[in-house]
Amino acid sequence: MEYSGHEYREYIPNRHNWNRQTLSKKLLNISEVICEINADIIGLQEIENSNILHQLQQTLRRVGCRYRYRAITHKKNSAIQVAILSKIPIQATKEIVVKRALGYRNILEVKYLFDHKPLYIYVNHWKSKSSKEAKRIVSARALVKRLQSLPKESEYILLGDFNSDYNEYIHIGRETGINHILKTIDRDGYMVRESTITRDSFEHYNLWLELPNYKRWSHNFYGDKQALDSIIIPYSMVDGKGVDYIKNSFYVIKKHYLFHKKGYIFRWVYKNGKHRGEGYSDHLPIVASFSTDKLFKKKESKIYNGSIEMIYKKDITFPILLQRVKVVEKEKNKILIEDIHSKKTISIYGTKDSFILGEYYDIRVYKRKLYKDKYEIIDFEIEKRYYSIKKRD
Repeated sequence: MEYSGHEYREYIPNRHNWNRQTLSKKLLNISEVICEINADIIGLQEIENSNILHQLQQTLRRVGCRYRYRAITHKKNSAIQVAILSKIPIQATKEIVVKRALGYRNILEVKYLFDHKPLYIYVNHWKSKSSKEAKRIVSARALVKRLQSLPKESEYILLGDFNSDYNEYIHIGRETGINHILKTIDRDGYMVRESTITRDSFEHYNLWLELPNYKRWSHNFYGDKQALDSIIIPYSMVDGKGVDYIKNSFYVIKKHYLFHKKGYIFRWVYKNGKHRGEGYSDHLPIVASFSTDKLFKKKESKIYNGSIEMIYKKDITFPILLQRVKVVEKEKNKILIEDIHSKKTISIYGTKDSFILGEYYDIRVYKRKLYKDKYEIIDFEIEKRYYSIKKRD
């Protein structure tokens, strides 16, 4: 509610029904979600300035969710910044200047100390999907440059709105910031997993991979569900030393009040040139837990050759590789594959447009689920597609 000349048109004070009352309502709604999460550290995007971050702190305190510490970027003339609210004391902050141009947002670095050892958190908000991937690559390289300047085996967490799906390289078919520059895929082009990440590789593990394929989304744009927000970690966060990620703690908050009664995400409503004083965000919150307890051991990364018949057994070790299986049925988000030798079949759920009916594939399987008394594959990657002679012609 303080005019600076850099606001978005919709947020000029006392226009478009943007006033003290609607501001108060928006602060309360955001506070409701933050209290629901109840995390020690909250990363935030699209915070206008330090003044409004302080007002959010005050609102949280009034509703019983106290965050004593805060940090925010200060990109000059920008209408939005990235920030952190914290219950844990912050030791130091730093801004990574991606580029002086106004369209690039600074990355926020916040340093914590646990048992006298540093943990760094990096809050990101990369260029929007409407921009070229080259602009997100600029942000990725600025972040990597800073990470590589840290002492070896430093502990850090990368989070925020990367405006990139967790497997963006598959969608656009070329180099991406999130996959190639941050190295969330390995040299062979497969997603880096917690079980495959290595000490000296400078690879990163995207926590979306813990969820089944069909659950990997926090943003829904007219039915196009994507994981634009991510929490990404290096080897040092799974090595059993210092602070480590708690396996299988990553999830998306999908409380009923975050959805409109018609089913879509209940974003803050601006309609017909006016703020309606209702709604939350068009992005769902993502959450992960970390601990200093020494309970973590790395798993073997070996992949086993297997068959569809093996997946139906009670005891099975993943990942396994299904070789030359055929897609025999296809629905909107589900396929049925067949072993060409045994004729055994199994469904794969969460496929989107990944498979073509009648074609043969090698598929890496990471997870299955019992659904209506039958197993189906819910976490997978395509290793190879065998193009038919007809397709080649």
